[in-house]
Amino acid sequence: MIYSKVIGIGSFVPEKVLTNDELCGMVDTSDEWITSRTGIKERRIAGAGLTTSDIAAYAAKKAIKLSGLNNNDIDLVIAGTITPDMIFPSTSCIVQEKLGLKNAAAFDVSAGCSGFIYGLSIADSFIKSGKYKNVLVIGADLLSRITDYNDRATCVLFGDGGGAVVLTANSENSRGILSTHMHSEGGHDSILMLRAGGSLMPATHKTVDSGEHYIKMKGSELFKYAVNFLKDVAEEAIRFNALKPEDIDLFVPHQANIRIIEATAKKLHFPMEKVFVNVEKYGNTSSGSIPIALNEAYESGRLKEGNIVLIDAIGAGLTWASAIIRW
Repeated sequence: MIYSKVIGIGSFVPEKVLTNDELCGMVDTSDEWITSRTGIKERRIAGAGLTTSDIAAYAAKKAIKLSGLNNNDIDLVIAGTITPDMIFPSTSCIVQEKLGLKNAAAFDVSAGCSGFIYGLSIADSFIKSGKYKNVLVIGADLLSRITDYNDRATCVLFGDGGGAVVLTANSENSRGILSTHMHSEGGHDSILMLRAGGSLMPATHKTVDSGEHYIKMKGSELFKYAVNFLKDVAEEAIRFNALKPEDIDLFVPHQANIRIIEATAKKLHFPMEKVFVNVEKYGNTSSGSIPIALNEAYESGRLKEGNIVLIDAIGAGLTWASAIIRW
């Protein structure tokens, strides 16, 4: 049996910090309102010259360095993102060129905030099949580029950042991805979407002037789906591996909203001491959320070798996914 072992991890966030107090000067809100409803205190915002591929490449470079591999060893790059540099070529191809990964195939995954776990699942399958040996999986987004800073319902939530892991084929089951689980349910377009810019509604002066190139979200409706779907897909992963909730050493959920995180943890009977939370610093960074959190957990010592870590996320589509990794 071949397993996918995590041998490198890295993340990157822009330097610029946008605080709740600064947002108060942009929209009718307050630090108390934002914090009580989301748990977010600040988020990172990319400067004009920084792109999604830049953030992805910075994170990936750190992950490759930690892995001990050289660039020529990477044979596949998968990037989860909903804010690519451009519609085509793919962000993963741009990262491949920036890092000189000459032997790697590359493609993007668009699954909203679930993009990183979707990418992880695809990489795991490729490695288990023997098709590829060393796979770079990235999750990165610049949500500030598609956020309307006149819309209080959305502008308080989103930030920029990304992370990456290097997976390698491993014949020992002492460390690696134990399982991944992906789901989707179309028909919920109105809950979370970016309406314009595709073939349905190509960019025009009218679509720009009417704000159709910004995120549209119905937060209260999404909350109801999020908690139930995240709970279900986490339980699916636990059952699949014949584990119990108490066997999970660390739960690293998608960092969307503290209320969603707390409600999901409660349904799973996880004490918050077992849950990694950094939403207060970065807000929701979509595909970047989980790899950023995993890297912080690793660097801070919360995530140690041999630990069993559960990750899950929900995103536009709707999509939702989970994975269990023995670190």
